Amino acid sequence: MAESEPSYIDYETFLDPSFSPTSFANTLTTSTNNPSDTPLDLSTPLSRVLFDIQEIDTHIHTLTTKSALPLLTHARDQNDAGQRVLHTVEAQVSVLKEGYERLEKDVLRKWESAEEVRGAAERSWATVRLARAVGRCLMLGRQLEGQLLELSPRVSDAGGGGGGSAMVVREDHRALIRASHTLLMLRRMFTTTADGEEGYGLDRVKVMRTLRSDLVTPAENSIKARAQQIVNKFSLTAFSLNAEGSAASMSPRGQSSGTTTYAQQEEARSRMISAITALYLLSPTPKTNIPASDFAPELLLATLKGYIHTAVSTSLAVLSRGLSILSSLDRALLEVSTRCQHIVALESLLEDIKPPAHPFLIYPSGQQDENENQARIADSAKAKSNLLQPLLQALDTSSLPSYFWRSLASSLSPRVQEIMSRGGVSARTLRSNRDRLRDDIRACVLRGSQLPSTGLNRARMKSMEAPIVVGNWEREAAVMVGAVISVHGR
Repeated sequence: MAESEPSYIDYETFLDPSFSPTSFANTLTTSTNNPSDTPLDLSTPLSRVLFDIQEIDTHIHTLTTKSALPLLTHARDQNDAGQRVLHTVEAQVSVLKEGYERLEKDVLRKWESAEEVRGAAERSWATVRLARAVGRCLMLGRQLEGQLLELSPRVSDAGGGGGGSAMVVREDHRALIRASHTLLMLRRMFTTTADGEEGYGLDRVKVMRTLRSDLVTPAENSIKARAQQIVNKFSLTAFSLNAEGSAASMSPRGQSSGTTTYAQQEEARSRMISAITALYLLSPTPKTNIPASDFAPELLLATLKGYIHTAVSTSLAVLSRGLSILSSLDRALLEVSTRCQHIVALESLLEDIKPPAHPFLIYPSGQQDENENQARIADSAKAKSNLLQPLLQALDTSSLPSYFWRSLASSLSPRVQEIMSRGGVSARTLRSNRDRLRDDIRACVLRGSQLPSTGLNRARMKSMEAPIVVGNWEREAAVMVGAVISVHGR
């Protein structure tokens, strides 16, 4: 029964998780030595440790010998259980592997093929869409070329044969509007280049870059220049139709070159309207779509303001020369009044022209929009019911003749002061003819501020039963008279 006797070894100490070999060796050494002894005896603690190890080894050998059969049986059972689990798991893994291979064959490979097809379809659709955009741009470019030809005078054979006389066919001014709409469509194509928009990818096509640089940009500049030329040449000459000219146009022999027929006058008026419409359409827009109430036709306004400023500067030079040489003053005043009549005719024409439909503008529609923005829409409709209102707002004036006379008066006063400061015959003549100058200048202002009996006036009278009321221009006449006469008293 020696196995059942308790062992002197403290197994609890060795099995304690906090057991430290260093602390155990230190405790064993201090317990077997006297702290006052100088030499340290390590043989005793070493023997103690060796005895403990031998005892533990003997104990392990005894336990394993006694329990060898149960241990082997337990190990065999564990091994058999592990083999059974392994066989079961291997069968499941094999099934999973076969299922994955089947899924890879039925799904993954088909998905990869479908992904390739999808990519090819997307690239094909992008190619088709880009080809459509390129084709549309080329079609618009070809259309623009034809419209440019319509704007150029052409020579045709009047006789229809080789011996027939050549006849010059006049330009079709309506092509200005058609070409402007074509340019707007091209502008939309070239500006909507974001992903998913109509013109996406056009900037990477060399043909489109060539089309834009060689045709679209020069054509737009040409149309702008042509429209500006028509506006700058606007005068009453093309609109004048006096009683003699009217009678001549009704007479079978009314072929005189000194008169303007009603058809020619209407043609000139239509040409001017076409030019104004083209400049309105080609005015730059901040972005593709903006509200119509926020749009300002900068190109049109700049052209009209340039026309008015040119009239003012030319009238200033003519009137200054007339005041320097009093014998030519009557002719100068007549020319100045005629230029103001041009501006009156321009004002009357602009008042009859409504803003054309612009594809880049958003117009209010629907009852809900009208209710939400009723005040803003009413104000914008009132301000832009015709093309005259934006020009008046840009010039900050109530009428174009008033702006003309006031601008001319503000620039004329220094010129008169210069003439008077130089002295001489011109200054003495101006001082001695103050009353005549006052009457002549007043008559010039009143005459120039009225629209003469032109076809333009007649066209308005056809559409309105009431006669045209001539405004009171006494204030402008006083400003002009003051600019000339007030200098004499200084």
